[in-house]
Amino acid sequence: MDKRAKMCESSEERLPVPVRLPPLLALQRSVMDYGFDLDFNSDPPSLIEPEWGKDYNIGLYGRIGLQCHNFQKGTNFKFIRWEKHSMQMTGSMDFYVTLEAMDPANGSVFSFQTLVCDQGGPRRLGARLSLINIVSRITPIGKQPVDEYWDEDTPAIHDFYKGPLREWFSDEALACDSKKYYVVPESELHDNDWLQLLMEVAFFSKADRGLKAYLPLELNSVVVETREDYTTEAREKLKADNAIFYISYKCCTDPSSVTLSGYPHDPTTLAGDHHAVVRKTMDGKPEHMMLEVSRTKKQEKE
Repeated sequence: MDKRAKMCESSEERLPVPVRLPPLLALQRSVMDYGFDLDFNSDPPSLIEPEWGKDYNIGLYGRIGLQCHNFQKGTNFKFIRWEKHSMQMTGSMDFYVTLEAMDPANGSVFSFQTLVCDQGGPRRLGARLSLINIVSRITPIGKQPVDEYWDEDTPAIHDFYKGPLREWFSDEALACDSKKYYVVPESELHDNDWLQLLMEVAFFSKADRGLKAYLPLELNSVVVETREDYTTEAREKLKADNAIFYISYKCCTDPSSVTLSGYPHDPTTLAGDHHAVVRKTMDGKPEHMMLEVSRTKKQEKE
């Protein structure tokens, strides 16, 4: 017995001591993506489980990323539902969204990832809401690096689109320089996913991110202002890398059902007619797109 005991003690002494890897090093050896698959706030990082949730804002962020991919890749992918998400507070609120999308060309359904940074507001440039899409990609792709730096000084963005956001355009400006404006015909308003999304982003800003579910919205008119010219037809201005959208729309719901930002004591309701100025810019990097929403003089008085 004594001999066996000594052998056991000797064996235990020779056992390798388990080494706990630092979280970041452990992640580098993992096939999962930090933020999309693994939770930022746990040590060691824990797996983010699918929720198949219905949170409106997460779905909106996912659709923004999907539309950015459509712009840059020439695809027409459609959002189905979001699967899971995580958040990280940096200089902004970063939303890592994994969603389910479909290619209507062949009916295939696939997983898609996007990272959208909510910069908050109001910002010094007058934006009530500023969203920057950083990642738009089909999964799985492993540990592909992410360029999170938004290049404000890039020549890809003309000075015309920098500085404070513009106010609502005047009829005189439209008459004097109609070439840089595109008045979207009514036939293109309601079946255009991009315009519908911009309207929702504007309404999301109007509601101070307080929306819990989709509310019925109707586009009344859209005017696009851009320095980028078209090659074959004026409607190409809708897909300009850098442009300003003047959007008039209506929230078609019972005025007594939902108040501004969801606060019952606020007498300003979400129902009724609204105006918004939305600026879209791209810094020339793959997957990058910024959307900024300004408040018009009319909104400031509400």
